[in-house]
Amino acid sequence: MEEVHAIMAEAEAHMKKALEHLDHELVKVRTGKASTSLVADLMVDYYGAPVPITQIANLQISDARTIMIQPWERNMVGPIERVIINSNLGMTPQNDGECIRLSVPPLTEERRKELVKKAKHAGEESKVGIRNARHKGLEHIKKAVKDGLAEDVGKRKEIDLQNMVNKYVEHTDTVVAAKEKEIMTV
Repeated sequence: MEEVHAIMAEAEAHMKKALEHLDHELVKVRTGKASTSLVADLMVDYYGAPVPITQIANLQISDARTIMIQPWERNMVGPIERVIINSNLGMTPQNDGECIRLSVPPLTEERRKELVKKAKHAGEESKVGIRNARHKGLEHIKKAVKDGLAEDVGKRKEIDLQNMVNKYVEHTDTVVAAKEKEIMTV
């Protein structure tokens, strides 16, 4: 019986990780507002080693549509600018020699629809992770039944596992719908 509780806890941990991954991916989907998370994951070549931009520069939001990147070393302005251009963010960096400004352009209807598709895709990936956790959990429960766990207990745990999956899938749908509404709001 203890083994079945461990199986359920592990399945739930995997489902939570799938939701955390979804949240991390949705933060990257821009909504027309400036956010440092749009550039925080960019890797910049720093003396031959790729490092996150957050380790070599200060990221700030100067107004609702402008991200300001202030490198701690002036010679890093050029490499940061190149990384932003190559990253395909859809923003042109403005370099004044000491800092870089990124103006977040207002989203077109077409771009909004693309971003909604991206958000829905991230939601589907999250659901796949949740279903994979269910699949592993069911395998372990069936194995436990073969190894002597009472069948009615096994069936109850399978139902509990499915209810857990339903709860996490519903939460995923809610998060994606909220992001979709945020993207489509002009």
